[in-house]
Amino acid sequence: MSTSTKHESHTRNPNTGISLEVCANSATSALAAQEGGATRVELCENLKEGGTTPSPGQILMARNTLHIKLYVLIRPRGGDFLYSDLEYKIMLADIRYCIEAGCDGIVIGMLNADGTIDKERCLEMVRLAKQWGLGVTFHRAFDMCADQSQALEDIIEMGCERVLTSGGKTTAIEGATVLNQLVTQAGGRISIMPGSGVSEANVADLVHFTGVTEVHSSARASVQSKMQYKNDHILMSNEPGDEYSIDITSVARVRELVRLANS
Repeated sequence: MSTSTKHESHTRNPNTGISLEVCANSATSALAAQEGGATRVELCENLKEGGTTPSPGQILMARNTLHIKLYVLIRPRGGDFLYSDLEYKIMLADIRYCIEAGCDGIVIGMLNADGTIDKERCLEMVRLAKQWGLGVTFHRAFDMCADQSQALEDIIEMGCERVLTSGGKTTAIEGATVLNQLVTQAGGRISIMPGSGVSEANVADLVHFTGVTEVHSSARASVQSKMQYKNDHILMSNEPGDEYSIDITSVARVRELVRLANS
């Protein structure tokens, strides 16, 4: 398997100690994250479902235009993290695509029915990625584990770089006490990265209380459509919403989050 040339000029502000990873829902959002000073992008789609694997086009355009690190979410659907054999094969195929595209890393997570980490299949994904020089983040499937302390040890043993977690709560600020405990347990063996609900209002307190060195946020803002004609008598999905606005990562929000995280 041959890989395309990787972008080695990854930047991190030398004057700051806390990194911001932006959960970007498109290549457009990824570019905004870079402009705002993010260290890394987690590229995904369908954030309303907790994120799914982005299209090949999104991955390629993001890779071709970013000089910061690009990690791609490997998740074939929303819902739980108990996957069939077919879904697992899809995930492996997506990882191989990310390797070919020259991505810097992947974001994974699989569980067994009893709430433990699916170590066997996760380890196979980690080995595939690392064989070709890609890093691995374990995502918020961790928050759905029955025993987070044991799960953390399993993830460390597998060789992941970091865990994206809200401390088992809906938001990271709610799970701040657990996050602090996880940082202590990790003892520098793996990075604990808070995510979910991280905003300008809480990022400084979250960093100071937990002792983390990186945080995760989508930093989105609603952007109104430029359509002149609008059909106001139709919904294009089963859920009510504004058909003429989209959420895109905000350059200004990214900059402010980086500033506040390092304040």
